[in-house]
Order: sequence, then structure tokens, then C-alpha cells
Amino acid sequence: MGLLALALGGFGIGLTEFVIAGLLPQVGRGLGVSTAAAGWLISGYALTVAVGAIAVTAATARLPQKPVLVGLLALFVAGNLLCALAPDYPTMLVGRVVAALCHGSFFGLGSLVARRLVPPERASRAVALMFAGLTVANVLGVPFGALVGERWGWRATFWAITAIGVLALTSIAALVPGAAGEQPGVRAQLHAFRSPQVWLTLTATALGYGGMFGAFSYLAYTFTEVTGFSPPDIAWLLVVYGTGLVVGNIAGGRAADHNRDATLIAALTGLTITLITFGLLASNRPASVILVFLLGAFGFAPVPGMITRVTDAAGGVALAASANVSASNVGNAVGAWLGGLTISAGWGYAAPLYAGGGIVLVGLGVMTWAAVVAGRAGVAGTAVGGSGRDAAGGSAGNVAGESARDSPGGSVRDSPELPEERVTPG
Repeated sequence: MGLLALALGGFGIGLTEFVIAGLLPQVGRGLGVSTAAAGWLISGYALTVAVGAIAVTAATARLPQKPVLVGLLALFVAGNLLCALAPDYPTMLVGRVVAALCHGSFFGLGSLVARRLVPPERASRAVALMFAGLTVANVLGVPFGALVGERWGWRATFWAITAIGVLALTSIAALVPGAAGEQPGVRAQLHAFRSPQVWLTLTATALGYGGMFGAFSYLAYTFTEVTGFSPPDIAWLLVVYGTGLVVGNIAGGRAADHNRDATLIAALTGLTITLITFGLLASNRPASVILVFLLGAFGFAPVPGMITRVTDAAGGVALAASANVSASNVGNAVGAWLGGLTISAGWGYAAPLYAGGGIVLVGLGVMTWAAVVAGRAGVAGTAVGGSGRDAAGGSAGNVAGESARDSPGGSVRDSPELPEERVTPG
């Protein structure tokens, strides 16, 4: 039940992120701002997630995990309540920023809590279940916002999301067990980033997610200008894409628990092939429908495995999981920018698909190299969950020891070690 409570929190946060896209015209008219200004309600949110994921996690590093999760959702509720009541555009923008502050840290810390609720061999599946809320929100977010907004006004949408946030907050408070022990301080957590495997995994995350999102950002243009779909068709095509996200998330989590590095390499290979094939067949309607589903499936399949991989490489610290969320958002921004450059260069509306394929191909190379290095260290790319050796090229204990040894005046014995937390009721 604790995992379902975390998934409900992810669903609410996902709604907040995606719902605004279907409400921008209404919000712009209601607050009397231009379309460009209204667009900052999306980009401002994304930028806050990228920065806030690390900043908020660092600020709460020493606090118990369950109260932090509850506090993050309280921040989420406050932000959306502010949006529902906003009398003007600046207040609305502040509300979006406040809501976004919880996003990255919730998914980063929540992924650690989720994997501790299950046996080690089910770690990636637990993370996938938590992220299921986000993927379902991707499918339902835009149509949900549009439906409620058209019927009762855009403020009603934010009232509904606020209510979902309250439900998620109370569910986590009641159903998610507390954990014995605590995370190490910021300094010790930063030491974990000395592992090359952490940086290789973060880079692969940014490139893989960035290539997919760079192509996704311009799919509406691809579908209407190249494939020949009409604008009303975009809604159901996005549902097909979102369904792919849900399927890929679940399948990727299960596969990563059997062989994580092989799953990540296979998913990035599939994403590369899908993007390039999509570019070649973008004018074919049936093929485009199949390929947009595969884009979602292969695009999200690596997410659970990447998060468990980077946290294992970092010795289980929350800051690494949150950094993974930041990396994906940085990748999104860069991928969308590069995709836009290809269109501006006059290469056509299918060009972002090729650009995305190229970006993911580089990410595939990084991930393959990371797996090779881990293999040379004699570590198999299988699932872990705080059980010692991991697929990222080390162990939690080793990372903790290295952090301690590198601390001024510290030793393994007297410095804060990275915790092996045990879940206890409460």
C-alpha cells in the first residue's frame, strides 16, 4: 500500500506538470497575458524542477525521509492552491514555482523509499510502480485539464489537483513506513559523486531522455506537416504516446531487475532505432501511430533502471536520485533546443526525429562504456537493492568508505557512513 501512496503522489505531481499545456489559452485570457508569457508557466516549472531537485534534497539531507516526503507534498498542495486562487499572472507563476520545488526531490527521495519497501531483487520494479503515477498522468493530464477547464473553468482544474495532493499527502502519512537511520549530510553525499559511474549514468540519462523529448517536443508539427494528420488528431496520438510510456515503465522496471545494464542498453538501442525509423516513415500514418507508441515505450523503459543504477553507484544517497531527475530535465531542455535548431535550419519537421536519434546514440555509447567499465571491475549488471555489490561498479559500503577516507581528518570508523536503512512501521 505504501507504493500505491507514492504512486498517487507521483500522479498528482505529474498532473501539475502536464495539465497546464491544455489550459494555456484559458489561463492567458483569464490573467490577461500573452501566449508567450503564459508559456513561462511551463518553462518556469521545468527550470525550477532542474534546480530544485538538487537544492531541496540537499537542504533536507539530514531529515527523516517520511516527514520530508509529507513536507514536499504540503509544498505541492500550497503551490496548486496558490494557482487556483491567483488574482494575477505573477501570483500564478509563483504558485507554479512553489509546486515545482517538490517535483525532483519527491521522485528522487521517493525512489529510495520505494525500493526499501520491497526485497532487493524487486528494486527497479518498485521504482517503476512509483513512476507509474507520473506516466498515467502523462496520458490523462492534458485531456483532464481540458475537460475540467472547459466545463468549470481553469481554476477548477487546480482545485482538483490540490484535492489530489491532499489525498496523496494523507495516504503517504498513513501508509508509508518510516525508516530507521538517516541520510548522511550534504558533504558526505557529495563525496559519492566522485564515482565515475555516477557521472556516466547521469550523462546517459540526460542524453537518452533528451533525445526522446527533443523529438517529442515537435511531434505535433511532424504529425500535421509531414504525416498529414489534422490538429484534432493530436490529442489521441498523444494518448497513444502516453500509453507507450506506461508500458515501457512497467516493462523496463521488470527487465532491469533481471539484468539492469543489458536492459538499459537494449532500451536505448530500441529508442535510437525507433527515432531514425520514425524519421524515415514519418509520412506514413499507420507506421507513425505504431512508432509514436514505441517512442514512449523505449523512451521511458530506461528510467527505473537508471535511477537504481545511479543511486547504487552513489551508495544509496538521495542526492544522486534527485540529480538523475535534474539530468533528465536538463536533457529535455537541450534536446528541445537542438530539435528547434534543425527546424530553423530548414531541414523539415521530421528533422528533430533524426536529431533525437543522434543524441540517444551518443547516450547509448556512454551507457555501453559504463557497462564495460563495470564489467571489468568484475561486477555483473544485475539488480540490486542495497544488497552490497551493484551493477554500477561498486558497493554502498565502498562508496561510504571512500567518502570517509577523503574527509578532512576523517576515517571509516568516525565519519558518517551512508546508511543501510531498515523499514520500520511508523
